[in-house]
Amino acid sequence: MEQTSHASSTLFVLLGAIMVLAMHAGFAFLEVGTVRKKNQVNALVKILTDFGISAVAYFFIGYTLAYGVHFFSSAEVLSQKSGYEMVKFFFLLTFAAAIPAIISGGIAERAKFHPQGVATFLLVGFVYPFFEGIAWNDNLGLQPWLEASFGARFHDFAGSVVVHAVGGWIALPAVLLLGPRRGRYTREGHVAAHPPSNIPFLALGAWILTVGWFGFNVMSAQAVDKISGLVALNSLMAMVGGTLAAMVLGRNDPGFIHNGPLAGLVAVCAGSDLMHPVGALATGLIAGGLFVILFTLTQNRWKIDDVLGVWPLHGLCGAWGGLAAGIFGSPALGGMGGVSLVSQVLGTLAGIVIAAAGGTIVYGALKTVVGIRLAPEEEFDGADLSIHKITATPDRETHW
Repeated sequence: MEQTSHASSTLFVLLGAIMVLAMHAGFAFLEVGTVRKKNQVNALVKILTDFGISAVAYFFIGYTLAYGVHFFSSAEVLSQKSGYEMVKFFFLLTFAAAIPAIISGGIAERAKFHPQGVATFLLVGFVYPFFEGIAWNDNLGLQPWLEASFGARFHDFAGSVVVHAVGGWIALPAVLLLGPRRGRYTREGHVAAHPPSNIPFLALGAWILTVGWFGFNVMSAQAVDKISGLVALNSLMAMVGGTLAAMVLGRNDPGFIHNGPLAGLVAVCAGSDLMHPVGALATGLIAGGLFVILFTLTQNRWKIDDVLGVWPLHGLCGAWGGLAAGIFGSPALGGMGGVSLVSQVLGTLAGIVIAAAGGTIVYGALKTVVGIRLAPEEEFDGADLSIHKITATPDRETHW
């Protein structure tokens, strides 16, 4: 009977790992549809290569750093519990590999290929698992201290902060250190739009991510007997909320509408096992609006050339998700309880600080030692060398 239970959980987690692995195709096509045509092949190659580098870094370094588990044992040990530890590693690897996939969208179209591979190895091998171990394995004692001090641990069921906020806040210093794409902003302060090259590919990427996200969230239970239909329904409601908010605030812009569900799903990860569905809907609505407003501000007002808007989408919506778990997870708002808003704030801030510091150190060092930006002639070496000179107008700012 116990062996059957192990086999069922192994299959359950394996299916989750496959669904999240498929999400990396979503990352790829979302980027392919957004960047200019001449950079589409680079985006496809970069996502797959980053996954390979992530697998090696996480297998040899990151997983051990986060959980104290390694696989340099006998075959008999490795096959215990129907190989459950093997598929658990596979599942968590797909989370870890989301970090460079997130960053890729922010630094697209002007980052050197091989230095980014080095950054991927360092981030997945050291920076991401450092916080992962703190949040999900009680490393360094932060979680026990939060529980003793505020009555509950920092709660992040499926990675709003551990994966998405960390990825987004690592990406921000990378984007700033790279600087904007050439021709993106004029000397007069106008925005030269680089519109999406392929809306169907962009939409396909968003749909792949959206479908795979139900494996990302539901399978985070990591055992059949812990599966919760509440997680699935809350993910659905947050997805819908993000979509509708992005549609209204984004004025039917297809780029916003297809990123809206992703914003809602990012935000609901942390508290999807605690919230009432109405709370999940509110979480998604706020996340969708947050993405549209902050994407527009970063691109048009602050002149931060974050190509896919990964800092607003993952960094800010992920941080909002950490806080939302503390708000909508409370019994007063229909939640399951067992969560502290103070712990959520402190845990979220810890993730942001570690991610921003790690991203600054890794990309700052690479910029100093080998350089991280393409030379001007390399940046414009594609068949399509045009830069679309569409200037933002006061009544309708250029979004993409």
